[in-house]
Amino acid sequence: MGVKIITDSTAYIDVRTLKELDITVIPLSVHFPDVYYKETEVDYEEFYRQIEREGIIPTSSQPARGEVDGILARTVRGGDDVLAIFISSEMSGTYHSALKAREMILQDYPGVRIRIVDSRTNCMAMGLTVIAAARAAREGKTLEEIEEIAYQSMLRTKFYFVPKGLEYLKKGGRIGGAAALLGSILQIKPILYVLDGKTALLERVRGQRAAIGRMLKLLDDDYERYGIRMVMVHHISCPDEAVQLAQTIADRYGLKVSTHPIGPVIGLHVGPGTLAIVYCTENY
Repeated sequence: MGVKIITDSTAYIDVRTLKELDITVIPLSVHFPDVYYKETEVDYEEFYRQIEREGIIPTSSQPARGEVDGILARTVRGGDDVLAIFISSEMSGTYHSALKAREMILQDYPGVRIRIVDSRTNCMAMGLTVIAAARAAREGKTLEEIEEIAYQSMLRTKFYFVPKGLEYLKKGGRIGGAAALLGSILQIKPILYVLDGKTALLERVRGQRAAIGRMLKLLDDDYERYGIRMVMVHHISCPDEAVQLAQTIADRYGLKVSTHPIGPVIGLHVGPGTLAIVYCTENY
């Protein structure tokens, strides 16, 4: 009897950590015209190569309703409480599907305890919160204590990312064609972040180096103001650049900085070459 932590595949937590902390993952999926894949069953690099070869950006979808129901039901039948943390409800219907699943399960098992948390973000910005919750669960904390730890982690986590180009933002309808063309010609790089559960523009700078420098400045400002507990670098199909950025951060702050690839569900919206910094502050 304890608390089980559940999340979805857009957290992009590495397999080793998932196993170590006993975190259950519900996969989202990506759909091409004639085939679909669960995100957890896709080779990320091959997926992005397929996009480049075919010139088609697929769509993504939330987990099947029955899959969410089944995982939640099996977990509570085993006698455990559940804390489930999902991708922002502004980005996917996964959170609302889980709420509906919870309602159905409570009809059959009125005594079980299931808490569903809207992370209001994605990627390792959500993953850090999931990991914090899973560590607390392993320490034997109560469901209420773990939920509070999750919300505190959410308040301290920042996520900034820079796409290499604007084509994927254009195809996804997040930027107009004229703006994308002009931005490409002028080498304008948008620095994006998550605001109120949605992807938003923080600012624009000229060139990739300036964009990376600006993200590092944002990190540095928070380091001076709040202290930094953990930093990770995300990337979409550019591991060498990610390692270089991680080393820069590690050298600057004396921290261990890991790199994590971003999978298809999130990656198809911003495209290969995207670099991101995710970090959790000591205070807020």
